[in-house]
Amino acid sequence: MEQERIFGDFHTILSEGEVWKIGGFPMPDGSFWEYREPNAVVIVRNGILYVRAPLSRQNNQVQILDNAKHMYYSVDDVLVPEEGEVSFELQIRARTQGTVPGDLYDGYVSLNLLDFTTGAALDFFASNDKYASVYAVLPFPGVEVPESNKTRYFCIFKEDTNFKAREFNTYKITYNRANDEVVFYLNGEEIRRETNVPIKFNQFTIALGIMTEKDLSPEGSVSVHGQTVIAEYSPVKVTIKE
Repeated sequence: MEQERIFGDFHTILSEGEVWKIGGFPMPDGSFWEYREPNAVVIVRNGILYVRAPLSRQNNQVQILDNAKHMYYSVDDVLVPEEGEVSFELQIRARTQGTVPGDLYDGYVSLNLLDFTTGAALDFFASNDKYASVYAVLPFPGVEVPESNKTRYFCIFKEDTNFKAREFNTYKITYNRANDEVVFYLNGEEIRRETNVPIKFNQFTIALGIMTEKDLSPEGSVSVHGQTVIAEYSPVKVTIKE
């Protein structure tokens, strides 16, 4: 049995909480850290979500809060089938201004599949001239990550330049819970396969983001220096095969 669902409806993007909402995490003091750039320009046309964000948001204490600058979460989660597989596919165009050439992590566009029941994440990152697939279990604020007798937290990036730079590329991630396997595809070609995944994903929140990935320094955040990231996203096609 196969089910298909489209996560798009970007014309509702200002009605936060309808289809998409601004991402972020609750803070220990009861406040909420929003992934929202105050000067982001958001345009929806021909079914495509366009976001142009001059980067300004920084967090000097928590790495995960510093990394994501502007991000939308799907209001609905996608439940992972016990048997079979679930796949997520969309087109992304990434362009940046003022970022360091060849340094993907100085500013990029992201697809993030986030399981807030386990802290696990599957991602694609794309910048002007490079992209990466990402496989991780992270200490998200307020998320209880299962105990492990192996490495509990990790984030494995795999970078490449073999894509259509500054143009739309098709990104797809497939997860099979029974086989503990993740496969990444770029423009229809398999580019990465992870087997023996050490954690069971239960559900995915789809996140569309603009991010950096710069380690906090002893003085705090070093992720913002005047760069701008321009992101374009197609609707996300979710296919569940049971």
